[in-house]
Amino acid sequence: MTFTIRRSFILCLGFIVALGTHLAVAQAASGTIDSITVHGSSLVGNLIGDSPDRHVTVYLPPSYQSQPNRRYPVVYMLHGFTDSDAKWFGGPGGWMNLKAVADESMSSGVSKEMILVVPNANNAFHGSFYSSSVTIGDWETFIARDLVSYIDRHYRTIARPESRGLAGHSMGGYGTMRIGLAHSDIFSSIYALSPCCLEPMTGIVNPQLKASVDKFRTLNDVNKADFFTLLVFSVAAAWSPDPKNPPLYLDLPLDDSVSSRLVLEKWIANSPMVRIDQSIPDLKRLHAIAFDAGANDEFKAIPASLVILDRELNAYGIAHTYETYNGTHTSGIPQRIGTKVLPFFSKNLSFEESVASSKP
Repeated sequence: MTFTIRRSFILCLGFIVALGTHLAVAQAASGTIDSITVHGSSLVGNLIGDSPDRHVTVYLPPSYQSQPNRRYPVVYMLHGFTDSDAKWFGGPGGWMNLKAVADESMSSGVSKEMILVVPNANNAFHGSFYSSSVTIGDWETFIARDLVSYIDRHYRTIARPESRGLAGHSMGGYGTMRIGLAHSDIFSSIYALSPCCLEPMTGIVNPQLKASVDKFRTLNDVNKADFFTLLVFSVAAAWSPDPKNPPLYLDLPLDDSVSSRLVLEKWIANSPMVRIDQSIPDLKRLHAIAFDAGANDEFKAIPASLVILDRELNAYGIAHTYETYNGTHTSGIPQRIGTKVLPFFSKNLSFEESVASSKP
């Protein structure tokens, strides 16, 4: 009887020690957050007066503080339309907590440790589409040059393309495709989650839209717009800017006039699928490509466009990862970042530190 009690006590003590060790490891496995401001010289002088000083949230992996000589790959993550970096980290109006997702994925060993960078691309039109425009600024260059340069100077990164990834959701997925194809000298691997706008948005033009748009004449009026009208303004500011058309400095394709058809052609020219054949050399320069979408996405054009993208890449023999899963436009995104996106970059980015990197 005494032996049984003593054995039970030892087992209980062992369990308590193991539990304490587990809790200590779990606590140590938590990453940290830096909230910073990055000046974007590429955004200076934009016609709508948005600040070129952009808020950026940086996730530093669990070992970053305890291993001061270690360097890390970086994944730049682009949020969607009407979102912000704060909303991605559990802020007001947000729909996920990227820190919790990354902590779980990295501490459990599902993915390796890396730095995550999320810039705030929410502007006066609630979305930059990560495009180059005199109206909103050169967001493409801000992401690929200004932001990357800042992060490499101030953090312990492995500062070379093989160790940089680019990912994004919805509008950010579009930005991932756009910037990733144009800057394979900066990023080596890309992952687009439910990317919007890969195909021309010609169906958005209709009489109801014209009636809605006609009500808005100033930037303050834009804030009163419904989602789709706001989307039209945002796209126009990014793809059909007009420095001679104040105060919004954009043109809209609202009818069958020659001027409206020209605007629509500008929109079409910004659709990645339109120039997919000319983008094959850029795609081949990338080390790894992935994209996915929920089968029940409210925006039906998104999963449909990925079917076409998958077919085109297969025709050219370009290796890639493509998946349609059971989900909506947002329902599966946090989980997929932890179980799909971060493991994808863990597999495809270089974690080798032997090549000299920029010092912070």
